[in-house]
Amino acid sequence: MNEHESFHDLGQFHEQTATHAINGANSVGDTPFPFLDMGTSFVIGLAIGYFLKKSFKFLLILLGLGLVVLFILESKGMFHVDDQAIQNGVSSGVDSFQNIVAMLKDRLSHMELTTGAGAIAGFFAGLKFG
Repeated sequence: MNEHESFHDLGQFHEQTATHAINGANSVGDTPFPFLDMGTSFVIGLAIGYFLKKSFKFLLILLGLGLVVLFILESKGMFHVDDQAIQNGVSSGVDSFQNIVAMLKDRLSHMELTTGAGAIAGFFAGLKFG
């Protein structure tokens, strides 16, 4: 096989692959985004679960950074940190986040039976992948 034949075979391979990608995009295993084949309610649940997990991680980073700064400033003698106030603030924040999650789960479960099941499955998939 010479160089010209190998380039010709490579061109045919790319042409077949492109044709297969265009014609076979409707099957579940061939799409680059398999979640889009699951249905609208699943995608809605996925987006909400993903957002909640990412926002929770972001809030924990901010909380950790703030606490470290407070403890450093306290060790320098700039002011005194009340441990009870920190515990109350963190527990109220956790309670607020739990209320938001419960409200979203409740809202997703009130969708029609088939779409509600897909939305809840998407929600938990979003929590897992987020």
